[in-house]
Amino acid sequence: MEASEGSTPDIFERISHLARTAHGTLTGGVKSSPDVLEEVTEGAVKLLDGVDHAVITLVRRSRPGHLPDNLESVAATGTVPRRFDELQYQHGEGPCFDAIWLHQTVRITDVGVEARWPRLMAAVQEQTPVRSTLSIQLYTDGQELGSLNLFSDSAGGFDDDTEEEAINLATHAAIALSSARRGEQFRSALGSRDLIGQAKGMIMERFDLDAVAAFNLLRKLSQEMNVPIVDVSRRLASREMTSRGKN
Repeated sequence: MEASEGSTPDIFERISHLARTAHGTLTGGVKSSPDVLEEVTEGAVKLLDGVDHAVITLVRRSRPGHLPDNLESVAATGTVPRRFDELQYQHGEGPCFDAIWLHQTVRITDVGVEARWPRLMAAVQEQTPVRSTLSIQLYTDGQELGSLNLFSDSAGGFDDDTEEEAINLATHAAIALSSARRGEQFRSALGSRDLIGQAKGMIMERFDLDAVAAFNLLRKLSQEMNVPIVDVSRRLASREMTSRGKN
């Protein structure tokens, strides 16, 4: 499929618009991780030629030659991409795994003649309408890795132009996802700080302790109970609210 003259700037501008939306610059704030991922897969189907289905595959890093600890299909645009992931996991191989672990981009031009994963390809041909695929490494984050996976119901569904556009989309997606996760971590940290502060205040008031002594008491409880200090604080706050409700 050859892009018509002048079409490439338009598609990249549309991808950039999608990226700005995912970043939150057009909506007044950073979106959550699930929202970003859904924007990406839905955008891929709408914007990129030949894309009939899309999914983002997340896996936990494992030892070479072993299946990942888990595989999760997120933001799937339907049942077809989820089934493709299920088949990959069942066979322990496939383009999404290779894109995540070995290469940044893996393309299958024709499922019917692809020789790299014969058992998987036979199952895909029998159980799904997918006839060509494009898998792009999305990000690597500690023990978690992800890929953007695009599927066409036609053989030869992706050409070099589409691959370049998909890589551009995946790059924007990775940045937006990183921003969303930082925002979630920040909000979580603020929530934890508030809980700990609330628990400290309760202890200071009830036992006539200063802030340092109250925090040391929380820390000692955390060690004795072998649970994070924020969980101890949450239990204390919950118990205090229950007690007040009874009074």
